[in-house]
Amino acid sequence: MKIVFGTDGWRARIAEEYTFDAVRVCAQAVAQWVQKSGEAGRGVIIGYDRRFASEHFAAAAAEVVAAHGIHVFLSTAAAPTQSFSYATMRKKAKAGIVITASHNPWPDNGFKVKSETGAAAAPDMLKELEAVIHPLESRPEDVHRMPYEDAKAAGRIELFDPAPDYLARVAQLFDLDAFRGAGYRIVCEPLYGSASGYFPRLLGGGKTQLIELHAERNPYFGGLNPEPIPPNTDEFLARITSEKADVGLAVDGDADRAGLGDEKGRFVTTLTTYALLMWYLLEVRKLRQPVVKTVNMTSMVDRLGEKYGVPVYEVPVGFKYIGPKMQETGAMMGGEESGGFGFAMHLPERDGIVADLFFLDFMLKTKKRPSQLIAELMDLAGPSFYLRKDLRLDAATYGAEKPKIMERLRAAKPRELAGHAVKRVVDLDTGDGVKFFVDDGSWLLMRLSGTEPLVRVYTETRDESEVAPMLDIGVKMVQGSK
Repeated sequence: MKIVFGTDGWRARIAEEYTFDAVRVCAQAVAQWVQKSGEAGRGVIIGYDRRFASEHFAAAAAEVVAAHGIHVFLSTAAAPTQSFSYATMRKKAKAGIVITASHNPWPDNGFKVKSETGAAAAPDMLKELEAVIHPLESRPEDVHRMPYEDAKAAGRIELFDPAPDYLARVAQLFDLDAFRGAGYRIVCEPLYGSASGYFPRLLGGGKTQLIELHAERNPYFGGLNPEPIPPNTDEFLARITSEKADVGLAVDGDADRAGLGDEKGRFVTTLTTYALLMWYLLEVRKLRQPVVKTVNMTSMVDRLGEKYGVPVYEVPVGFKYIGPKMQETGAMMGGEESGGFGFAMHLPERDGIVADLFFLDFMLKTKKRPSQLIAELMDLAGPSFYLRKDLRLDAATYGAEKPKIMERLRAAKPRELAGHAVKRVVDLDTGDGVKFFVDDGSWLLMRLSGTEPLVRVYTETRDESEVAPMLDIGVKMVQGSK
């Protein structure tokens, strides 16, 4: 199986495709790219998450980069992916490597690459890396390595803690003392991941009370996928009501994706969350720069853009597309359906912690509860009802099935969906999905994942009763059934 960078890095099953040899091959590609840039003296950041053996895979990557005469800044502990993005930018490193599989199932691990700006590596950079990786995969013995202790003794590996700089950066964005003194009761859910302890460090020490769930390291993630959506958040949502909390703040396994629960223990969809955050920047921060959204993001963003005179740009799924578009257009924020939201005032990269805190600031500045803000948003830009269904396929046959599925989707020519006339059909530029728009602005999207062996079926409707029928139609299109 070839190593291919998907929507955000390369991910695979540990001890099958994801091996130390494979990680070293990827690290050599990054090292050669840095050397080729002529700026090897700037160094490379290497960080990792809490997954099985992530620190050991990171050390293996460090040995390879150091063997190429490049200074390595290696993290002393697992930390949020965005803290390594920020470190890459702050230390003026040429690139960053993060060992993480984000929200993937627990048997997986991954390899993310960051550009010097802290953003996800753009498609052109990833193609250059793959051009080195593919021929090297069959001969990993050709990878250059320098034993860890030797590299450390030679000064080529420098250990660092990313937390202080990152926490100081977050503190610049908010009045943390106001949060601490607000007297809120907040349930925090790091899902056993890299954000463990970060919310207490940012918000604790005052009248506000924090209940942090699943803070311990557990590479099994309690048997759940570390993605902050139901059913993975069922316990978290239940605790909001049992603790009589004002809000629930969640992140995924590497903390770059956000999840929210309102004071009634109801999950706030990622599409609604993005629209809320855009509205917050418009109303509270009084910003008027463009926004960037992915093809699977809410139409509420377009309607808010129209109301406030803010341009909205649509790109394919993945921050490797969002980040560059944010920089190109001077956008104030960018986001995707998976709960990944980035903010220009902070980083051209996702940050689940900052996204959650922006929402908390929205509550604080308006003196309103989450349910009130959501109801007002729906009056302004909605209504919106959203759901996603993941159809998991056999990893061994996924590659062969993908073109067949795409052929079926392109051949589908429905005249109506859930009683609405189909007005527009979009074949995604990336060639991995098809999106149908109907007469009231509702839509149905089927997209093949670039990081996992699954097909995602998404829908956003104006009527809640139409969500299930739309999803059923999408599933049948994928499966080729009537």
